[in-house]
Amino acid sequence: MYWPVPASWTPHDEAELVAGWRLWLELSDRAWPTAAWDGTPADAARQLRELLGACDEIETAYRAAAREPSPGFLSLTQGLAVTAGSVISLWFDDFDQLDGERAALLHEDLARFAEQAEQVLTLLAVNGGWARLDEVRRRPA
Repeated sequence: MYWPVPASWTPHDEAELVAGWRLWLELSDRAWPTAAWDGTPADAARQLRELLGACDEIETAYRAAAREPSPGFLSLTQGLAVTAGSVISLWFDDFDQLDGERAALLHEDLARFAEQAEQVLTLLAVNGGWARLDEVRRRPA
């Protein structure tokens, strides 16, 4: 399942700008899966659950700090949850090592989420004022 990323986003107040910054940092610091991955789909799904936990903390803090939470910002975090949720539900209990066919399927599912995360990162960076940092992040090592 794929949740469309809004075409634009404008932080409405300081709380939303801070939440956007935190979300950008969280997403830009993640790789799917990380180097600690043990080779099972369940571990890849666990890492997505951890990311969603961080997104939930950001959204909760934002809701507490904002006078009136913006539906536009909330759609960013909720969209990530919906897209990641489909990957998690398919792979959370698969502890077998991957063969070629299953690896391709897992990669396809993770790629959909990574594509959405990249779109959210771009949207946040461009409209949050940290596009130069995003350029540095995207440069090959």
